[in-house]
Amino acid sequence: MTVSTAKTNHATLVARFEMRYPAGAAIQADFELPADGFSATVLLGPSGSGKTTVLRCLAGLQRPQSGVIRYGDQTWCDAARGVNLAPQQRGIGYLAQDYALFPHLSVSANVAYGLRGMNADGRRHRVAEMLDRFGLTSLERRYPYQLSGGEGQRVALARALARRPRLLLLDEPLSALDAPLRERLRRDLRRWLAEFEVPVILVTHDRTDALAVGDGLVVMAGGKTLQSGSVQEVFARPSDVAVATVTGVESVVPGRIVDVQEGLARVTAGGVELLALPPDEECREVFVCIRAEDVVLQRGESGATSVRNRLDGQVRSLEPQGAMVRVTLDCGFSLAALVTRLACEELGLKPGQSVTAMLKAPAVHLIPRDA
Repeated sequence: MTVSTAKTNHATLVARFEMRYPAGAAIQADFELPADGFSATVLLGPSGSGKTTVLRCLAGLQRPQSGVIRYGDQTWCDAARGVNLAPQQRGIGYLAQDYALFPHLSVSANVAYGLRGMNADGRRHRVAEMLDRFGLTSLERRYPYQLSGGEGQRVALARALARRPRLLLLDEPLSALDAPLRERLRRDLRRWLAEFEVPVILVTHDRTDALAVGDGLVVMAGGKTLQSGSVQEVFARPSDVAVATVTGVESVVPGRIVDVQEGLARVTAGGVELLALPPDEECREVFVCIRAEDVVLQRGESGATSVRNRLDGQVRSLEPQGAMVRVTLDCGFSLAALVTRLACEELGLKPGQSVTAMLKAPAVHLIPRDA
């Protein structure tokens, strides 16, 4: 399925190609993205889904056997016509997962590496500018082995952006960092990238990275592009169960639409009834998709509320996850909820405890399924 995230009347990056391997595996890309000014598009999917292969094909490091890659009015690859521009002809910046810093070069020399076509004064000025913008001036004489993970990432970004690329490609730029540093740099990364007004494509398998950094989202699994669109659109309305799984929908259960009245579908699942927004296409058999963060837990009576769905259930398990606790309930079907540790303590949640799960109708997403 292809949904364009490109802006009307603006330059776009078109990627519609297939990369086949001798063993028989094939990676298919099918999306269109903005290609002027800053935007961050995330290729999201599990390991082995083909994300890095797509990135390498965009960079010109691998050559698809069929299809096209176009950037604005320039064709980068057209397999049928035998066109395949080299990486340097595409004007891209590429950041590998391990950053690929040259161990024998200092920080300043690493940043300067891609500027060999500039005169000496221009090169010195550009390196000084990049070191300043990434807070690296005090580290300019250090070597990669003397840098922390976060410092190495900044050097690699400075080197990739020093050449003023038309497109920046980032392969898992945060995966090599420990959790606390990753959380901090996740916020910084988008700010740094936005300053350069360059379109960015970022590969990750981490949903939090996608939500924190991305404007657009391309979901991949099994070597195929499953859905693309804005981050908010894809996360809120996954097109099928595979996309729901990749984007982190915890509760997916089969259900059946009973009727649709006043813009709301009445659906049964696991012996209970829910109200939801109806799917775009007319159908009866559906998958009911609910995100854990959309479920509110309560004990005892509640006052007046606009919440349309109230499900009685029992706590089956509690799983601490940092500052949060994942609560698994039996509400006629297995339902996950995500609450803070404080809320968990205040509610006195424990296995076997009776609770009420509340969720608004728009939080219940219905995906058509074959009967």
